[in-house]
Amino acid sequence: MTPPIDQPRIDQLWPEPLDELSDDELVADLANPNGPWLRVNFVSSVDGAATTAGVSGGLGDAADKRMFELLRRVSDVVLVGAGTVRDEGYGALRVSDQSAAWRRKRGLAPHPVFAIVSGSLDLDPASSIFTDAPVRPVLVTTERAGAASMARFDGRADIVVAGAETLDLPAALDGLRGRGLRHVLNEGGPSLFGSLIAADAVDELCLTLSARLESGDAGRIAHGALGVPATLGLERVLRHGSTLLLRYRRDTTHPPVG
Repeated sequence: MTPPIDQPRIDQLWPEPLDELSDDELVADLANPNGPWLRVNFVSSVDGAATTAGVSGGLGDAADKRMFELLRRVSDVVLVGAGTVRDEGYGALRVSDQSAAWRRKRGLAPHPVFAIVSGSLDLDPASSIFTDAPVRPVLVTTERAGAASMARFDGRADIVVAGAETLDLPAALDGLRGRGLRHVLNEGGPSLFGSLIAADAVDELCLTLSARLESGDAGRIAHGALGVPATLGLERVLRHGSTLLLRYRRDTTHPPVG
């Protein structure tokens, strides 16, 4: 089935060649992971830069934006660090009308929940992130934020407290899953991704490889404390022009490297 004319063509190169995948073909094996699942989505240049001009949005082409929307379509909650929310100019999280209809058909809420990780709650309760949200966002924070800061978001966001001084990511994920938000999509940033790797919490990585050389001082898609490296297995290779869209899953058949 050919995608609508206003959508960029995406072909599959591996595990078998397929041309012009439809939205349903692109999400067919994404929508129903077994049990709780944490998927991470990033874009990178071929020389490893995670941003251009300070933001990641400039690296993605139309195909990356199409997959960005489809990954949200199949998720219960979109988890993002507060720094990335500010840097990338996030507003209220809404999926497209097509995605909302797809979700309703499957008994899901029309829009995924937006969960923002912020240890200090240095966010504006009057932001459109909260005032225009189709579903109340969740703020993931620590006891260090304090009751007064949390009270600023009464009626605007739900609060998940995970950790005293520093964020306890396993506790945070348990808090989301306790709300029925089992299928988690992380969209950044690199510090949060690094912490998720260190916590051994990543089940899947979707990585768009942009056909660009950025050089400069751009960071990588993950950074933080060293942990035990996780071995991944390649699941799928998609292509749009010179852009590759790669999907890796945790490889449970081999022990960790290192």
